[in-house]
Amino acid sequence: MKPFIIAASILSADFTRLGGQIAEAESAGVDWIHVDVMDGHFVPNLTMGPFIVEACRRATKLPIDVHLMVEQPETLMEAFIRAGASHLTVHVETCPDIVGTLKKIRAGGCKAGVTSIPSTPVGKLEPALPLADIVLVMTVNPGYSGQAFMGETLLKVAQVRERLDALGSSARLEVDGGISTQTIPGLREAGADAYVSASAVFKNPGGILAGVRSLRSALEA
Repeated sequence: MKPFIIAASILSADFTRLGGQIAEAESAGVDWIHVDVMDGHFVPNLTMGPFIVEACRRATKLPIDVHLMVEQPETLMEAFIRAGASHLTVHVETCPDIVGTLKKIRAGGCKAGVTSIPSTPVGKLEPALPLADIVLVMTVNPGYSGQAFMGETLLKVAQVRERLDALGSSARLEVDGGISTQTIPGLREAGADAYVSASAVFKNPGGILAGVRSLRSALEA
C-alpha cells in the first residue's frame, strides 16, 4: 500500500476538456480521481451526477473517489456504483444509520468512506470507524473549490488518526480543502495519508504535471 495518496479533484478541472485533463493528471502520477457531488441542499453548491462519474470511468483506470455531499445519499448510491465509482464517502450528518449505510456501500462493491463537516465532533464518526475504508476530514466547509484551509481542523485530523490507530484500522485518513504544498506538512504530521487537491493540481500556473510534482515533493520531504 502506498504511504501517501494524491487524489485530483475534478472540481477545478476544465470541463471543456475533462477527459484530457484526467489523462494528464494520471500521467502526472495522481493516485485517485476525486468527484465532489453536491445537491444544492446539504451544501450550497450544485455539481456533478452519476453521468460525470461514468465519463471519468471511461477516461481512466484509476480509482474514482466519490464524495456524496447530499441529503438522503441512500437514494443515489446505487446509481454512482453502477456509473463506476470505486469509493463512496457519505456524511454522518445525512445518514441516520451510518453503519448500515457503509455496509450497503461495501455490499455494492465499493470501498466505504465516512466524513463530516468541520464543526461536527469526532465522536459522531466513532460508530462508523470500524467499518470505514476511508475516513475523510474536511479541512474547509464543503461547497466550493478554492477556499482557505482551516487550521483548526489539524486537531480533528490528529484525533481521527489516534482513534484509527487504537482500532488497528487500515483505513485511509483523507483530507480535503485547501490542500497545497503549504498545508501538507502539518497534515502529514497530524496523520493524514490521502490528500484531495483541486486547485493545486488543475490550476497550477505551471500546469498539471508541475502541480502534482510539487504536492508529491511536499509529501516526501
